[in-house]
Amino acid sequence: MDIEYHPLKPFIPDNARVLMLGSFPPDERRWSMRFFYPNIQNDMWRIFGLIYFSNTDHFIQVTDKKKAFMQEPIKELLSELGIAIFDTATKIHRKKGTASDNDLRVIEQTDLTELTRHIPKLETILCTGGKASEICAEQLQCVAPAPGFFTRGHIDGREMLFYRMPSTSRAYPLSLLKKAEVYKRVFVDELGLTRK
Repeated sequence: MDIEYHPLKPFIPDNARVLMLGSFPPDERRWSMRFFYPNIQNDMWRIFGLIYFSNTDHFIQVTDKKKAFMQEPIKELLSELGIAIFDTATKIHRKKGTASDNDLRVIEQTDLTELTRHIPKLETILCTGGKASEICAEQLQCVAPAPGFFTRGHIDGREMLFYRMPSTSRAYPLSLLKKAEVYKRVFVDELGLTRK
């Protein structure tokens, strides 16, 4: 059985008060950059581009007829907004070699208690899919909310808002614009994550 270990370190800006958690990165052959949500087919950074720059292609560059996300501008925006990012699994086995949640067998969960100790200003955890939400709910000792909504959980003696967000995978049955509406409502209207 092929075991994969998480290839990235958590991204934690000093001012982070929100932690965004996915499940696990896709196979590195599908990466367009060495950062989270690296598959050019995933809509996470198109959603951020639409919300904060009114342009789904804001974080995309085209070189030699190949599209890729631009890692540094993405990190700069996350740092400005105070968003940390990581995943809920650190060791997995892919049953079929895809990035689908259904294909992932989680062998080792991320220790969210340990992770959140490195984010002293943390107030909110957002999970970007079903498997991530299940793992998070288990560790926060609460029930996972419906997509686009939140509940409250506790970790390491701290109360957290816990949001479950729609998956940004193209396989998730919601249009990019509809997903962006949900993310904008949560990020901007409810959490006040705005650019300076």
